[in-house]
Amino acid sequence: MSTSSAVPVGPSAKQQLVLTAERLFARHGLDGVPLRRIGAEAGMANKSAVQYHFGSKEGLVRAILLDRLEQLTRRRQLLQARVPAGDLRAVVEAHQLPLIELAEDETCFYLPFLEQVLRYEWSVSPLAALPEAHQRSHQAYVDRVGALIGHVPQPLRDDRIHQVSAMCVHACADRHRARVSGAPLPSYAVHVSSLLDGVVALLAVTPSAETLAALERTGQARPVLRAMP
Repeated sequence: MSTSSAVPVGPSAKQQLVLTAERLFARHGLDGVPLRRIGAEAGMANKSAVQYHFGSKEGLVRAILLDRLEQLTRRRQLLQARVPAGDLRAVVEAHQLPLIELAEDETCFYLPFLEQVLRYEWSVSPLAALPEAHQRSHQAYVDRVGALIGHVPQPLRDDRIHQVSAMCVHACADRHRARVSGAPLPSYAVHVSSLLDGVVALLAVTPSAETLAALERTGQARPVLRAMP
């Protein structure tokens, strides 16, 4: 009787391009990496491999976002299903933890890549075209948090929710860079707990009289929030 062992299947050409681009964009910025270099470092013989598979840099960026997004959204939904409705810290933790965890993987460059996406001057941001399931998931999170900080007036309430998501991305991207460079880091438990302390405090703090007066003077409209990955 002959036996055969399964041969490990490596990433497809498209997946290899996505992972390589994620790493290079994270390290050098979205304008700092020629598409040909991405193809070359991904081991592609075709110099136009990125254009062939994704059409453009914008298409490649969207593919990188989508590569992680389904898993992030599914894990968030599972964590949120176990959270007590009135526990603001637990609600925020369930939403942010799947992203926070990625900073602990030295081979995953999604967080510093995402940081570059948030800073980039897009004419139309790829975040505006994320899948509908993720848009709904993010809106459910915004609504849930908003209901728990009703003492914070709009548009300050939505603005704080957006700021907290951006803060988590930047803080965890910094942690990932430090980990890759071998710099000393607080333990994971301390990092997560301290980060949540800060973002929950920002969400829940009662606005000062100065802030409320400035809000009344400006008459600022409620912001249109992007669905953060």
